[in-house]
Amino acid sequence: MRGETRFPPGSKKIMTKKIAFDNEKYLKEQTRAILKRVKRFNNKLYLEFGGKIIFDYHASRILPGFDPNVKMHLLQELKDKADIILCIYAGDIERKKVRADFGITYDVDTLKLIDDLRERGIDIAAVVITRFDNQPATKIFKSKLERRNIKVYTHRFTKGYPQDVDLIVSDKGYGANSYIKTKKPLVVVTGPGPGSGKLATCLSQLYHEYKRGVNAGFAKFETFPIWNLPLKHPANVAYEAATADLKDFNLVDPFHLKAYKKTAINYNRDVDAFPLLKRILERITGGKSFYKSPTDMGVNRAGFGIINDKVARQAAKEEIIRRYFRSLCEYAMGVVDKETLNRSKFIMKELGLRPEQRRVVKPARKAAVGARKKKKGNEGIFCGAAIELKDGSVVTGKNSSLMHAASSLVLNAIKGLAKIPDEIHLLSPLTIESIGKLKKNISGAKNVSLDLEEALTALSISAANNPTAQLAMKKLQELKGCEAHITHIPTPGDEAGLRQLGVNLTSDPNFSTKALFVA
Repeated sequence: MRGETRFPPGSKKIMTKKIAFDNEKYLKEQTRAILKRVKRFNNKLYLEFGGKIIFDYHASRILPGFDPNVKMHLLQELKDKADIILCIYAGDIERKKVRADFGITYDVDTLKLIDDLRERGIDIAAVVITRFDNQPATKIFKSKLERRNIKVYTHRFTKGYPQDVDLIVSDKGYGANSYIKTKKPLVVVTGPGPGSGKLATCLSQLYHEYKRGVNAGFAKFETFPIWNLPLKHPANVAYEAATADLKDFNLVDPFHLKAYKKTAINYNRDVDAFPLLKRILERITGGKSFYKSPTDMGVNRAGFGIINDKVARQAAKEEIIRRYFRSLCEYAMGVVDKETLNRSKFIMKELGLRPEQRRVVKPARKAAVGARKKKKGNEGIFCGAAIELKDGSVVTGKNSSLMHAASSLVLNAIKGLAKIPDEIHLLSPLTIESIGKLKKNISGAKNVSLDLEEALTALSISAANNPTAQLAMKKLQELKGCEAHITHIPTPGDEAGLRQLGVNLTSDPNFSTKALFVA
């Protein structure tokens, strides 16, 4: 299981990661912008809070230096002035939609978000299940929350939407939804993923507020696309890559250009929805026109936090390549359609990007060829993996009868970081074989080689009595944020292990086994 370590010229010294984003500047700008908007609407504002509140790794990958939890810090700054409503679409619960970066379903992500908020001294006013239609799994989720003393509301599909504005803005439309009582001047409405019903919840609340004589307002907070960057800036194109399955694309906001003679970037769904949204808002408010463009609605100040455009551009291009690999794999697994894959290919071509520009791709593929040459008879699946460490070196690994390629890769990497000679084993072959026999005898597993989760568990046990293993294990934290590539779609155990280590993983759209079921 020898790992190849290659140092590019001049990379012997530890390379410091270049920063593109200033969090403190952004936090001050963003807080100021939101509070200014609250005052504009007589101290009652419903803020549709898009994107991820916590662990926004997409933003941190394309804007190096961006704190993935900066939005949570923003909420902590505003917590004395803000109530929080969480929305989740009933259909996402029913079909068990998964948040890719954590591998957990949206309903579980909602529970986790509530816990994360509470840990930071922030409580929520309510959870709203949107487009509710008595779905069985959704009713169970609702009961689970209510039995933990969390207030839950259910909103059904809005009658008349989207054509009949008179019906939408009536007691049979938005008025049919229960009013959610809030006490603070800012109401943050958020939820896991797109399509969670945040906008409909905001508008429903606005309808009830005006019936009660409260002249509340509405605004949107989305990080991407960044309105004051060029249309084809890689950071904005990366948003298109991330939402290829939604068919989103960026464009110059025509309403903003007409009203102010200034270029601002928005995305198709916001621009398409604006005329209807404007009519609904004017009907709710009795003719008051809040905004002249969808960009006007936003309070996003992310563009003002960018301090190194060159670094941001390069990081965004790397993210687009990652998204391309994800589309390839999701298409192979039947998760996305051909149109989504073609969209990803088009975005790559538009920016002149190639998959091999991702530095770990070629070494991983070379390692797979090495595995094939080493094994006699050329039977079976041959997998290779590579990781780029923070000093610029690239370490590789390949699969064997004892270990998956991901397991070999990680052990080779931490051995290199700990300066442990290659001939010293972190795990005894006898231990690995013993675990393999256990897998075979207990579960009847055909593949008894260790996946990464199993290898990490074995390493932690070995570290109790093996100082060398203990030394290597301490280096695992240095893999966080490193780039890795595998020549096959990772098994659940490999994917979970790499996710726990915080590695930015891509893979080729090849299956690691011919079996249709992989435990």
